[in-house]
Amino acid sequence: MAELATIARPYAEALFKASTAAPGTDLSGTVAWVEEMAAIAANPQLRQLADNPKVTSDQVFDVIAGVVRNPLPDAARNFLRVIIDNGRVDALPEVAAQFRALVNQRNGSSDAVVYSAFPLDAAALAGLDAALEKRFGRKLSVSSVQVDESLIGGIRVVVGDEVLDTSVKARLEQMKAALTA
Repeated sequence: MAELATIARPYAEALFKASTAAPGTDLSGTVAWVEEMAAIAANPQLRQLADNPKVTSDQVFDVIAGVVRNPLPDAARNFLRVIIDNGRVDALPEVAAQFRALVNQRNGSSDAVVYSAFPLDAAALAGLDAALEKRFGRKLSVSSVQVDESLIGGIRVVVGDEVLDTSVKARLEQMKAALTA
């Protein structure tokens, strides 16, 4: 079986081309509905439903369309139909990730995941955004902030394959390595 990334790539690229070709299409709106459908598709119960041979593709479509918070635009409904009809509901989270990467590439930005030992308030996150953009030299979109108490203090930022680790845990590891060398 092909890997999900390989299966998802043509869907993400086709959606990106269709979204950028249509005049007046809001890419951030498209990202929002794709990611919402991906979150629903990631649910194990939905996957079990979609894999059930007694359940029709219309029923799976109705479940997903009924769970989304906002009514789906026509483009979203058509895209979802194609995904379901081709039996690719399990690939939808990867499609969303690849689509977001294509949008970020076009906008010259990157997604960042921030790990902090303590919850960050909005003011601290705003100040952190500016400092991180300066450090990484590009526009960043903080996709999530996750609390990781094992860091003890400080933060760890992951942007693609780059990691900035200013946590106490990282400093302790560096001291340990220096002492044992």
